[in-house]
Amino acid sequence: MRGFIDELRSIRERDPAAGGLIGLFFLTPSVHVMLAYRLGHRLWRWRFKFLARFTMQLARWFTGIEIHPAAKIGKRFFIDHGMGVVIGETAVIGDDVTFYHGVTMGGLLPSVDSDGQRQIKRHPTIGNNVIVGAGAQILGAITVSDCARVGANSVVVKDVPRGVTVTGIPARPVSARRVHDDTTFQPYGTPADLSSDARDKAIKGLLQEVDNLHNKLKMLEDAQGDANPKDDSFDGEADKFDHKPFSTTDRN
Repeated sequence: MRGFIDELRSIRERDPAAGGLIGLFFLTPSVHVMLAYRLGHRLWRWRFKFLARFTMQLARWFTGIEIHPAAKIGKRFFIDHGMGVVIGETAVIGDDVTFYHGVTMGGLLPSVDSDGQRQIKRHPTIGNNVIVGAGAQILGAITVSDCARVGANSVVVKDVPRGVTVTGIPARPVSARRVHDDTTFQPYGTPADLSSDARDKAIKGLLQEVDNLHNKLKMLEDAQGDANPKDDSFDGEADKFDHKPFSTTDRN
């Protein structure tokens, strides 16, 4: 019971919209699905596999969150909003992990040889204090290390080192967190400042170079104009002529 209260309090710390503990218990899909998971996981370990799958299927109908009962999930796991989350059979999740809606922890192996894949690791391993943003896809038997951050809608197919933030498709590192800041909560796993992104730096550098070339070209054009001033003397002489249109009646 004390551990359950601890989980409710950890949700309040991460969700500013959360109300009191009673409200969290009755109104939070993450709480409901995790209660079902704790039961379903025990049933799976006791080899009541049909009952375990049935329990999680009921939880899926009520919450929109799909968790395989064989997955291993640590303490104080929180799924904010919840809908559309999928956690596969061989997935492993550490303590104090936060997921947002639409996250998938899936496998990459082909389905043509399912029988040969039943006893092997197919899904990701998530460390402690990890935050995974909405819509992120973490695929394959990879490891997202402690205190890492996965930005919204990212597709992660390679290991993520400790404390690193990754975003994009495929996901690439955009920042490394300081050691003393490793456990700081970061909503949606996306940093507010992405100025350290190498691609962003490259684009800004190219735009700056184009601007510099434009300024140099304008300076050359101005210098050429000063060296060859326009001669208006002929225009002055031309103004002396009568510009009246030519007519055949003028001959008579």
